[in-house]
Amino acid sequence: MEHSDGASTPGLRIVVQNGEYWLSNKGDLAMLAVTVRRLQERWPQARIGVLTSAPLLLRGFAPGTEPISDSGAGGWPGKPALGRLAERAGPRIVGPASVAWLTGREVPRRYARRIARMLRPAGGSTGSTRSGTDTVALRHASLVLAMGGGYFTDVDPEQAHRTLDLLEYAVRNGIPAAMVGQGLGPVEDPGLLARASEVLPKVDLIALREGLRGPELLARLGVPGDRVVVTGDDAIELGYGVRSAVPGNGIGICLRVAGYSPVAAATKDAVGQSVRGFASRMGAALVPLIISEYRSEDRRSTLPLVAGYPNAVRALGRYVTPYATAGQVSRCQILVTGAYHLAVFALSQGIPVVGLSSSRYYDDKFLGLDAMFGGGGLELVRLDEPDLGTRLDAAVEAAWERAPRVREPLRERARSQIEASRQGFARVFDLVESRMPGPDRIR
Repeated sequence: MEHSDGASTPGLRIVVQNGEYWLSNKGDLAMLAVTVRRLQERWPQARIGVLTSAPLLLRGFAPGTEPISDSGAGGWPGKPALGRLAERAGPRIVGPASVAWLTGREVPRRYARRIARMLRPAGGSTGSTRSGTDTVALRHASLVLAMGGGYFTDVDPEQAHRTLDLLEYAVRNGIPAAMVGQGLGPVEDPGLLARASEVLPKVDLIALREGLRGPELLARLGVPGDRVVVTGDDAIELGYGVRSAVPGNGIGICLRVAGYSPVAAATKDAVGQSVRGFASRMGAALVPLIISEYRSEDRRSTLPLVAGYPNAVRALGRYVTPYATAGQVSRCQILVTGAYHLAVFALSQGIPVVGLSSSRYYDDKFLGLDAMFGGGGLELVRLDEPDLGTRLDAAVEAAWERAPRVREPLRERARSQIEASRQGFARVFDLVESRMPGPDRIR
């Protein structure tokens, strides 16, 4: 099928709902990088606006995009000199000032949200108050695209409702609306389920990163089956792209500790002892890996696990690109991780994973990913198991032993998911191009 070469589509405006507005998560940044690249390849002259709280950091990480504020009017910006400077400087230069400003702004906003929750009627929506973003940024939009992520869940109701608001505005005003690379659930909140059942059946296309939970949830919400496709995670393309021809010999490690991923102090110690002990027996390097920089949560929980180990690789800096993080994963023969997107990076390069979970949220994430890759790529270990040390020791050893034989099968599964993901985007492109007037319409 022929399509517009971009020269005749200068008026296209794409609004991208980003899953993480602070741009502090390398997994979300990986999906953003892939999403933006595909949009720019298809429509080189289109304006691509991304919802964010960190406008300069966005331009550092994703040159060519335009920040749309998550608060206030949320209109389309110009291209001021400061934005162009941020693109040239990159995230390492503009990042510290951006995060300092966001951190100072967070406390009053957190109190405002707490007060809003206290004043909300019992059983009311947990969504955010709708703002001018719904109308100003979308007024001339050609597409509203909810980028991949795991934010449609009880764990992140504010972002879920915000996304539903944006999608609802689009469908009500005849703007193509799509969701790509989505990890849905678990969702049990009645208000969120009711809101989703109002909006999601009207969305033009929903592409899922896994087929274990998402399709069944969408069916319960009344979404027509012909609008749903399972593609795999969009970040697989980035991970696969930095794969190494030579297998790594290190052990990657990341422990996620957060409100939605609780881990006791004794459990942290058990994980550290198990991984250090096995690495020592194998003479392997330990590679600390960081996905979430929000409040330094992955650093605070991961770096102590490798402290004192004589062959520990130095952790990458806070403002490196997702390509650099995925490149560090390629140094590993196996990965032990409580962060989902590190597992995506590893499996896409043919590296087996031991997934660490302490919640249903992460159970679903890892099991869905395992179902997409299959072939012994991922083994899930619950951190609340009574015999955690023994269980983890066995899982790490098994992953190490099977690493050579699963390398190519995992890469083959990565390639098939990359193709499926690109086909999903092709359907999104068709949504827009089929509505183009005059000579730009696809024939």
